[in-house]
Amino acid sequence: MKDLLLYIARNLVDDPDAVTVTETASGDQELTLELGVAPDDMGKVIGRQGRIAKEIRTVVRSRAQREGFKVSVDIMD
Repeated sequence: MKDLLLYIARNLVDDPDAVTVTETASGDQELTLELGVAPDDMGKVIGRQGRIAKEIRTVVRSRAQREGFKVSVDIMD
């Protein structure tokens, strides 16, 4: 999951080296991914009215569901 989120985020932003993803297990089948980007790239990851962020979460959740996990994606300031 972490690799997928890194791939998506790095292709959206101007500064791909500043992209970080922290993985935290919240249970047996639950995972939390925290996405961090440069302050200038925050708008590119969130999008207008949160549309891009919503689609990122949809893609990651879909992949996780295939593997039997529950994932939540948090975008950090």
